[in-house]
Amino acid sequence: MHVIAKPALVAFWTAHPSAREPLEAWYRIMRQAHFQNVDELKKTFARADYVQGFTVFDIGGNKYRLIAVIHYRRQKVYIRAVLTHRDYDTDAWKRGKP
Repeated sequence: MHVIAKPALVAFWTAHPSAREPLEAWYRIMRQAHFQNVDELKKTFARADYVQGFTVFDIGGNKYRLIAVIHYRRQKVYIRAVLTHRDYDTDAWKRGKP
């Protein structure tokens, strides 16, 4: 899959260094994957959830959330936000304010 855009990951792990390793692992897996639908995705990312049009990944032992839009036909993943668990819980990301 084509992940758009890695700079969002880099910016997040720069601010939260403990997120670097798990985000890099997520990125590597996603770049090599060819998921056809959310059911296939969940075979690799069992804790991923589909929430209001977004796929939400638990990252780093549930410390962080990566929110993405996935277009399976086009094999593209658009990173919407990377958040701490606390910021995710505010639900501001649902209103376009990550």
